[in-house]
Amino acid sequence: MIKPFPRWKYALLFVLVVLSSVYALPNWYGDKPAVQIFAGRGDDINPELIDQVDNWLEEAKISQYEVVKDSNQSVLVKLNDDAAQLQVKDILSQRVSNDMTVAMNLVPATPKWMKTIGADPLKLGLDLRGGVHFLVEVDVDGAMEQRIEGIQSDLRTFLRDEKLRYKGIRLRDERSLLIRFDGSDGVDSTLSKLRRQFPELEFKRGEDTDELLASFSASTLQTYRNYTVEQTMSTLRNRVNELGVAEALVQRHGANRIVVELPGIQDTARAKDILGKTATLEFRLVDSEHDVSRSLGARPPAGSELFYDTSGNPILLKKRVILTGDSIVGATTGNDSRDGRPTVNVRIAGAGVNLFKKMTRDNIGQPMATLYIESKTISKENEDGKIEQVTEVDRQVISVATIQSALGSQFQISGFSRSQAADLALLLRAGALPASVSIVEERTVGPSLGAENIQMGVKSIQVGLGCVVLFMMLYYSWFGFIANITLVMNLVMLLAMLSLVGATLTLPGIAGIVLTLGMAVDANVLIFERIREEMRNGLTPLACISSGFDRALSTIIDSNLTTLIVGMILFTVGTGPVKGFAVTLCLGIITSLITAVTGTKAIVHLFFGRSTKPLPVGI
Repeated sequence: MIKPFPRWKYALLFVLVVLSSVYALPNWYGDKPAVQIFAGRGDDINPELIDQVDNWLEEAKISQYEVVKDSNQSVLVKLNDDAAQLQVKDILSQRVSNDMTVAMNLVPATPKWMKTIGADPLKLGLDLRGGVHFLVEVDVDGAMEQRIEGIQSDLRTFLRDEKLRYKGIRLRDERSLLIRFDGSDGVDSTLSKLRRQFPELEFKRGEDTDELLASFSASTLQTYRNYTVEQTMSTLRNRVNELGVAEALVQRHGANRIVVELPGIQDTARAKDILGKTATLEFRLVDSEHDVSRSLGARPPAGSELFYDTSGNPILLKKRVILTGDSIVGATTGNDSRDGRPTVNVRIAGAGVNLFKKMTRDNIGQPMATLYIESKTISKENEDGKIEQVTEVDRQVISVATIQSALGSQFQISGFSRSQAADLALLLRAGALPASVSIVEERTVGPSLGAENIQMGVKSIQVGLGCVVLFMMLYYSWFGFIANITLVMNLVMLLAMLSLVGATLTLPGIAGIVLTLGMAVDANVLIFERIREEMRNGLTPLACISSGFDRALSTIIDSNLTTLIVGMILFTVGTGPVKGFAVTLCLGIITSLITAVTGTKAIVHLFFGRSTKPLPVGI
């Protein structure tokens, strides 16, 4: 006996359709223009700022706006039109303090009750929403040079500690060092010790018998290069997140470049400011043995370098770096237990910890400086009168502290104001760049172009959906009408799933949706054709329906499963646009199986399950 469609499945489908409609609905409301105020130096927003902004806008006779606290570090002014957005940005830029940043943005117009249940609109990619695109180049060669110089310093320390006599160590090229000994006997006695202490280096005899050549292997050099780019990419991502830019894309592009996309950011200066805050840190000992005044306008002593602090005072530092910023894994602000001054509590880990412990233990009572190295990309006029992007490196001593005891994996830095402490903690917490970066390409996608792309994308979905609906209605009559109902359900469910998983919709993603709508009716075509065959065999309407769905199911699963596998491969190995296409394709296949099989079957059983007349399966 053929059983009717279970009631619990009707209830489950009803709940699924209602939930999908609720979570897809936020996409109907679109975005509102807004102006965002970011607190400077990592400080929290003053609660009085909201009232001040409200008064400034009332004085300027701005209507229809809403001022809200977006986070501890930002205030958001929501508006209704783009013209008011530009006017409000100019007003706030003139009124707020210099350590704050004012930027134009777009915010979802979703009602509050939807936000409370987690119903957020789709995240739109740069090609749809507009924003800023940067191609950042990492100075990998500079990082390799810095690393080989660090190895050179470590070799000197090791040879001195082991009381091994040598004449000198010099750089041979970017990947090798040349060590000279007092005779060939020193080479033989030292070689095995060096290989045990420095396994990442390859040691072999030089051209002379008293020389030893130390070099990175090709594999080790490539590993260091990859690490430098990956660590830079991770740091850029952390900085963007720390500074309040949501939905940013940071991904590798080629051997030594990184793509940074900031959707919704319309202020290029703000975006550059975000990248301009990326920097490296170095901890060095202060050279107290030499008079700094003698180094002004002259060559500094051997093994030392001249720098300046934030007040412009000269400071002589040892060349040897005892700790770099990439060893820092945590940083918080606090107060000194003795005098209550602001401090930054630093936590370190990794390969540099042992050297840091040893150096601080051997230099108790000596001053240690924190050197802040910032790379900035600025526009400069060249000799031909053309504007070009130039990278400038600014090195500044931001703090000097006396080493009171041997420092371990946790220590404090003091000597600055509370705002400076908060800013430094933010810098350390987000991570320091292992190499300097420069912007080699900059592209801004305006909101109007993004809106045009959205309109064209929506139009393509409408045209594709309309063609499929018309064909199904003409060819399959009432069954085609049922298939069209489930096709709309499929689109709603797909939008809901994309919103829930937090996927970013791009133009290739829209192409995936259009393809999904075209493929979704394939299952219905297979089912309806099987029902037609059963009707020719003289079966009852209910038997035709059950047999048509049951016998077509295996073919439907096979065809969709193979497409799903291809989509998963595209998502795994693809990047950027390919991933966006693969996400909508894979999720579309899942929703198609639910709506085209279970949804269509439920509606067909509801209307024609008890019918004794021939089924209206079209021509």
